[in-house]
Amino acid sequence: MQYRRLGNTGMKVSTVSLGAWTTFGDSVQDQKIIGEIVEKAVEHGINFFDNADVYARGQAETVMGEILSNYPRHSLVLSTKVFWPMSDNDVNDRGLSRKHVLESIDRSLERMQTDYVDIYFAHRYDPETPLEEIVEAFSDVVRSGRAHYWGSSEWSASQIAEAHTFAKANGLVAPVTEQPQYSMLYRERVEKEILPVTAGKGIGLVVWSPLAMGMLTGKYDSGVPEGSRFANYDQFAQLFLNEDNARRVKELKTVAENLGVSRAELALAWVLRHPGVSSVITGATKVSQLQSNVKAAELDLDSDTLEKIDSILLS
Repeated sequence: MQYRRLGNTGMKVSTVSLGAWTTFGDSVQDQKIIGEIVEKAVEHGINFFDNADVYARGQAETVMGEILSNYPRHSLVLSTKVFWPMSDNDVNDRGLSRKHVLESIDRSLERMQTDYVDIYFAHRYDPETPLEEIVEAFSDVVRSGRAHYWGSSEWSASQIAEAHTFAKANGLVAPVTEQPQYSMLYRERVEKEILPVTAGKGIGLVVWSPLAMGMLTGKYDSGVPEGSRFANYDQFAQLFLNEDNARRVKELKTVAENLGVSRAELALAWVLRHPGVSSVITGATKVSQLQSNVKAAELDLDSDTLEKIDSILLS
């Protein structure tokens, strides 16, 4: 496993990390299987585990927290997020108001069986809460010791820059990380909008869906398997499953085979080619997927390979 600093901070995260979205407490509910996946992740050097309160309405935090409580807390980098509604009728149980942020962190910590998280994410931007209130709330979470750092997820470049500037100008804790979607098949927004801002401010990216919901693994070469993510989430299929992407993914198979790696390893290593990316957040429903993903940490792509990949992706 390789490790990178989270942006300009002194904390290091494994370049390949494990996330709970759509898996722990959702598509995978067998505690034994989840335990085996997490155990193998730690064994392979993964130290960064990503979560959110909304994942399975808190169940993902509970399940992952129970398993990770068996490991020394100082050896782990844990994150969770806040923004999405956590109840159907409570008008304040959502968003990034000071009330919701400060109440939600306590509930997340209880579910995760820990006194603090290393990173607390604003899961989306909240247009109904003043930016000043958002930054002050997350700054207070950090200064209270309930989180070491805070960051954003799927914020625009201008929102990230404004939050960072406001925090620095007012003696508050600035965001140190952004969590955007980024993959071979979903790259333009990050490369043209986000990275030019985050790199200049020392904000590290920890990206989600680096395998394009599994599209880049070749899982969908022959259609949509029953029980797969595209079968269960039509919005993801509509985003990635088309003739051009299917052709690109099949052409990438030759590139991967020439390197002696899987297409999943190739896709993850491609994302990690950029120094502005601190970690790729992967999901796993079985140990074999986890074992394949971690191999990407050791894979360096030379310029000829990167040019070949670009010729495929841009065709």
